[in-house]
Amino acid sequence: MSTDAISTKTRGRVISVHGAVADVHFPRELPEIYNSLHIDLPDGRRLILEVFEHLPNSTVRCLAMGPSQGVQIGMLVENTGDVMHIPVGPELMGRVINVFGQQVDDGPEIVAKLSSPTHKKSPTYTEIKTKPELIETGIKGIDFVTPMLKGGKVGTFGGAGVGKTQLVNEIIHNTTMMHGTRSVFCGVGERTREGNEMWLSLKETNVLPNVAVVLGQMNESPAMRFRTPLTGVTIAEYLRDANKTDVMLFIDNIFRFIQAGMEVSTVLGRIPSETGYQSTLATEMGEVQERITSTANGGITSMQAIYVPADDFSDPAVQAIFAHLDSTIVLSRKIAQQKMFPAMDILACATTADKEVIGQKHYEVLQATLKTLERYRSLQNIIAILGVDELSEAEKVTVGRAKKILKFLTQPFFTAEKFTNIPGKYTERGVCVEGVEAILSGVYDEFTDDMFLYVGSVQEAEEKWKAKGIK
Repeated sequence: MSTDAISTKTRGRVISVHGAVADVHFPRELPEIYNSLHIDLPDGRRLILEVFEHLPNSTVRCLAMGPSQGVQIGMLVENTGDVMHIPVGPELMGRVINVFGQQVDDGPEIVAKLSSPTHKKSPTYTEIKTKPELIETGIKGIDFVTPMLKGGKVGTFGGAGVGKTQLVNEIIHNTTMMHGTRSVFCGVGERTREGNEMWLSLKETNVLPNVAVVLGQMNESPAMRFRTPLTGVTIAEYLRDANKTDVMLFIDNIFRFIQAGMEVSTVLGRIPSETGYQSTLATEMGEVQERITSTANGGITSMQAIYVPADDFSDPAVQAIFAHLDSTIVLSRKIAQQKMFPAMDILACATTADKEVIGQKHYEVLQATLKTLERYRSLQNIIAILGVDELSEAEKVTVGRAKKILKFLTQPFFTAEKFTNIPGKYTERGVCVEGVEAILSGVYDEFTDDMFLYVGSVQEAEEKWKAKGIK
């Protein structure tokens, strides 16, 4: 067969264009679903199309992975014969790329030796290897209430402005500086300002060389935002398998991934579900989440920020994410308004880590803490109406200890030093457990709860109390 005949099999022509959607006719051989197609536009751009559907009459419906301006009916389209590939490897560390693996920072051109397909099958059941080990973040609220499991998935839920992104940045900083962990950050639906601020934060705290950043920005096409998590997962998989080590994968914000999928579904003309979301929501979420796992080579531990629309946790998009998580961190607007960060609603958070993993002492102290906080919450209405003085002496003690614990679980962040002028603190899990245990046992009953706000350990609260006494 001649070269011309072979190339004809892989070529088609545009027969219709509707915004981000293009229908392409291939007379000889139909491309597979998710195959990457190329159009060379008159302005010199190369537009990438991704096949989403097979239509009758040897036609495929594709989504434009970029602006479709300039695409005309009759234009030649070339089938690459494979799904989209992106560069992987150490060359991406410290760089900011888009969904195609192209740099979007001001650095030199990325020349990677290897590339990897963005669409892969998730590991089989026999390939998955889980290790009941914890990753210490140095953040008391997380390490004590919702400890992170290696190879697990942690979801940070909250509305706008409660500190989800700040928490993600702090964990990237702490795991990199203290453990040398390599990380991949996926900014899905990032605004340019947010992406720039995060890049500056990583650079100023000297952790950028250990982080690969993938951005699918708000001003880009929904298809690019929709594929950003897969790009990040592909990079993390290579780091896990090539270096045979553990990798951290951060996705901010996974809700924007669902929104991008909803936009994609709409432009493709699919009928939405009753709630307005795409009918393929669960499948699309599974394609990403099932690849975030541990194998014999190492583990990918994921932390995902989840925007909660109108603070409504019954939203179908939020519920779709819950099923894939090992730990949930709920950030409360009410607590954030009290200037207590991280603004964790301790009683709403949950983890699958049991006492065999966290240890008997940690487990017992945690259960005693939850019991104390539950009692405090049940007394809050009485306090609001009648005042603390109407409580019994035992209940006053319970309320005092609960307030001290809540203040003690606040944390000064390294990544927020320039805003707060408070030096960041890294607190080991054992130090945190001992501190909470001391508060519960009544060692600090005479202290005011303000002494425990933004301290690293209870010893710092003692120093503040002594300083106050001297004055």
